Amino acid sequence: MSEARILFGFHAVLSRMRQHATSIEEILIDRDRIDARMKDLLNMAENANVRVMQVERSRLDGLAGINGRHQGVIARVVDTPIPYKDIHDILESDLKEPPFFLVLDGVEDPHNLGACLRVADAMGVHAVIAPKDRAVGLNATVRKVASGAAEAVPFIAVTNLARTLRELKDAGVFIVGTTMDAPTSLLNTTKLDGPIALVLGAEGDGIRRLTAETCDVLVTIPMFGSVESLNVSVASGICLYEVRRQRSLVKA
Repeated sequence: MSEARILFGFHAVLSRMRQHATSIEEILIDRDRIDARMKDLLNMAENANVRVMQVERSRLDGLAGINGRHQGVIARVVDTPIPYKDIHDILESDLKEPPFFLVLDGVEDPHNLGACLRVADAMGVHAVIAPKDRAVGLNATVRKVASGAAEAVPFIAVTNLARTLRELKDAGVFIVGTTMDAPTSLLNTTKLDGPIALVLGAEGDGIRRLTAETCDVLVTIPMFGSVESLNVSVASGICLYEVRRQRSLVKA
């Protein structure tokens, strides 16, 4: 059965309207916000035949919650079936390049997950994989921070992360884990241009022991300044970019 929920913020709502307009039941907007950005949204909604209701801002505040920065726009949506249900669907699909996965081991901060999805979309990741337990899922805050990437990048929640990594290895995917104390630098790892899954850990704790033991290699991000660690979304951006850089060199 389809699940009704809300999206809030311009990026998330506009992205859903561009990709799956028929899944939007209605859009609620702040009746007092009349600017160019809102007019563009209204025009797009009219063209897509999506119903729009003008409401008091207090109603939007209540729907978005205390930490929801809705920017004056909320959409009620019904989820449609995702194009990929598991990693095998990705691996067996007609990819234009070797499989490219981002694996997040226990990321609990929705802002970090949203930012990771946004980076993953920018770097052409085929899917983001995360455990179902002790990790944040695709809630409204994640989708808002992702700025539309949550609607574009398949997010696969798995019951057993270590088993999933072993399945990826059996399919020929090279598993690269990141830890602060790894003996190898990311910049000295030259096997990043083939099928690959990058594994990053939770804020503070890093990847779990069993996850680390399942990886083919552990690498660290070299630090040249005074800070000792990086936010997981920033670290994801650095690692994913290095993979994309190496792939561009192969194509050249």
